[in-house]
Amino acid sequence: MVSRLALLSSMMLLLAVGTNAGGLAIYWGQNGGEGTLAETCSTGNYDFVNLAFLATFGNSQTPMINLAGHCDPYSNGCTKLTTDIKSCQAKGVKVMLTLGGAAGSYYLTSAEDAKQVATYLWNNFLGGQSSTRPLGEAVLDGIDFDIEGGTTQHWDDLARYLSGYSSQGKKVYLTAAPQCPFPDAYIGTALKTGLFDYVWVQFYNNPPCQYSGGITNLEDAWKQWTSDIPAAKIFLGLPASPTAAGSGYIPVGDLTSKVLPAIKSSSKYGGVMLWDKYHDDQTGYSSSIKSHV
Repeated sequence: MVSRLALLSSMMLLLAVGTNAGGLAIYWGQNGGEGTLAETCSTGNYDFVNLAFLATFGNSQTPMINLAGHCDPYSNGCTKLTTDIKSCQAKGVKVMLTLGGAAGSYYLTSAEDAKQVATYLWNNFLGGQSSTRPLGEAVLDGIDFDIEGGTTQHWDDLARYLSGYSSQGKKVYLTAAPQCPFPDAYIGTALKTGLFDYVWVQFYNNPPCQYSGGITNLEDAWKQWTSDIPAAKIFLGLPASPTAAGSGYIPVGDLTSKVLPAIKSSSKYGGVMLWDKYHDDQTGYSSSIKSHV
């Protein structure tokens, strides 16, 4: 009887742990040496792949995608990614288009500007129709906001317009990569709309709230994000190698023994986001942490 009870409690513990198992999100697109998109999804490590970046849009600018050495958008060279995108989605990986980045030319000057950008994104990357789809006919799963410049206005308008397209069939997922100082300087207002499904907070390049030997600052910031932002899941955003960011790298041992146990109790815990695929290739970080996430 005792052994049966022990077995039952062990099974219940496994179930409890399993229900809060997280996923892994990765950024791909800014280094030609990181392998193809199809290879990225074939690793089986990732649940989300963010294609980085649509770095030019808004304020009447001609939108332009920048995928570094992977393809040339000026010669329609990125349409070849359609096959890879479909391959990823067939494996259950959600593929997002990331807006913004640290270096780009993007602004939203008004609610009308936001509406025009949303219409462009719908017709050229999501479920709409256009003769100039940069990534070909594949329909992406949603839009990721990595807004680190431009203006602080109208990102909430853009989120609302994009979310509205979910009523036309396939759900349009909205994700975001804010900085860990709360609230985010650029998309703090947008995140308050409650329209974002997954928010991967950048706990790097931000010493006041990142891990640096001690966990207190990170844990305090994590609690604020999970309690104040109405998103389905919050992810811990990290550099995949010491060279992937200026600061904030967490050694695998510290992440699995200290950090993850401290944050996984939150019902909003979603997993870990990594910047980026190239650096993950150098360290094998995602493979090392996957069973712990």
